[in-house]
Amino acid sequence: MTSHTAALTTPQVETLRAALVRQGFDFETKPYAIFSARKGKLNVTVYEKGPKVLIQGKDTEDFIRFTLEPEVIGEAKLGYEEILEPDKFEPHFGIDESGKGDFFGPLVIAGAYTDATIARRLIDSGIMDSKRIASAARIRQLAAIIRAVPGCTTAVISIGPERYNSMHASFKNLNRLLAWGHARAIETLAAARPDCPRTLSDQFARPEVLQHALKEKGLTIQLEQRTKGESDTAVAAASILARERFIDWMDKTSTACGIKLPLGASDAVIQAARELVARDGPEVLGKVAKLHFKTTGVVLGNSAAGEGG
Repeated sequence: MTSHTAALTTPQVETLRAALVRQGFDFETKPYAIFSARKGKLNVTVYEKGPKVLIQGKDTEDFIRFTLEPEVIGEAKLGYEEILEPDKFEPHFGIDESGKGDFFGPLVIAGAYTDATIARRLIDSGIMDSKRIASAARIRQLAAIIRAVPGCTTAVISIGPERYNSMHASFKNLNRLLAWGHARAIETLAAARPDCPRTLSDQFARPEVLQHALKEKGLTIQLEQRTKGESDTAVAAASILARERFIDWMDKTSTACGIKLPLGASDAVIQAARELVARDGPEVLGKVAKLHFKTTGVVLGNSAAGEGG
């Protein structure tokens, strides 16, 4: 094991900090982190969101067994996951998406099938929620690992901006469009693994929207929606596959445009969009961006505002 993440309480964060000081770790600052420390080839970072600790390096397993669990968490979990969280190891699909909050780029929905053997392989390989992985190279590395695990059936549905804008105009609702993508990914997985009894995704604002989308496709699989669904290994794997396809599109399109397309819906995004419009005309936005975002009105200098960033 070379990577591990765990939720911490605020007192546990301070207990961990004291343990790292005692063991001679060197501390450094890192964005969005309460602290980050390194000793040899072992890195320990506690992120503000959660808070959660991310441990990386060849000594990860020893650190968990001899420091994190006995001194900080006070509970032995490593190796007991199948007893503590059995549903993670039962056969099921996990579904997640990438690009929903980004002005530029496609909406990508991905899915992955896991069972006990596959989940164990993925956990031991460091698979975690893609939002906790800052490096594009690491996303691609983990995506390759997921695809290489025997039996881990996957599906990736990428809706490019032009098709996305057309579908959004038809659906008139982002949740319905998102549900269509989720249902399409589940349909693809179910065709390959018809014996799979259950599928898991993040909680929809209106759960019945996804249920209806599955019913329209004649899918009777058990559907579970859960907040923080990415804590499930299958959902985490899906999040990585979706993110890989999204960043690949962004890199390829940035090169083709000759302008770096930033993530999100920030001032840098507005500036890049204005450069594109100034060079190629306003119609270019429909080819690279999600037009219902409020960002479109800001870029074009009018007050037309829709959903999104």
